[in-house]
Amino acid sequence: MAESYKERVYEILEATDPEDRVAEAANLIMLLLVVSNVAAVVLETVEGIYLVYKDLFHYFATFSIVIFTIEYILRVWSCDVEPKYRQPILGRLRFALTPLALIDLMVILPAYVILAFPSDHQLLRSLRLLWTFRLLKLRRYSESLETIENVIRAQQRELFMSFSAILFFMVLSSTAVYFLEHDAQPQRFPDIPATMWWAVLTMTTVGDNFYPITPWGKLVGGLIIILGVATFALPTSILTSGFVEELERKREQEKAQERERLEEGP
Repeated sequence: MAESYKERVYEILEATDPEDRVAEAANLIMLLLVVSNVAAVVLETVEGIYLVYKDLFHYFATFSIVIFTIEYILRVWSCDVEPKYRQPILGRLRFALTPLALIDLMVILPAYVILAFPSDHQLLRSLRLLWTFRLLKLRRYSESLETIENVIRAQQRELFMSFSAILFFMVLSSTAVYFLEHDAQPQRFPDIPATMWWAVLTMTTVGDNFYPITPWGKLVGGLIIILGVATFALPTSILTSGFVEELERKREQEKAQERERLEEGP
């Protein structure tokens, strides 16, 4: 009986069956809860809103942590339904170290650390950064974010090459501008690492309030702008192509599933 309950919990949490209405409803509720938490974290930074609804934010955060904790415990408890996590201890440990499980843990961890050390205000401030993991938790319930992850995974080799090209060009251009502009503007181009920041702003056409003033510096700066736009366009084109391929693959998969249902009949 316990095993059947465990399998049912696993099916609901992992939404293994797209026709399972209970799993669909549960995941929708969790998605709304995560979105509400992200909105709450954003609104808490507005002092006027936070001071008025401070207690409400506190109660909602406590309620959310309880729900997320129960969800995490149930996921760890039911994960051995999956064959690769079959071992009672090592299997669950392996599951707990998966990216999504780590995100789930990082969502609830700050609350319990704060409970253990309530008077450590410096620790409280440092743990605020971990609250951003609530946004990453959307990946578990959002098909759109799953699509983005699939695209990045499929195009990782091309993306690595394009970012390597960007890094190479950034180092090359910042080094050239440093040697051309350092004597003329020692405070604005004091060293190569500082010049790299200028190169990033220039390559992305964001710009800054300083620029090369020597003739050769202006020439190189102009080339950086032109080539930088083209270089930064590489990841965009790779991701666009990847999205088209991923969406086409999903359409083909949906069509195949529909054909299978029609062949099976009522």
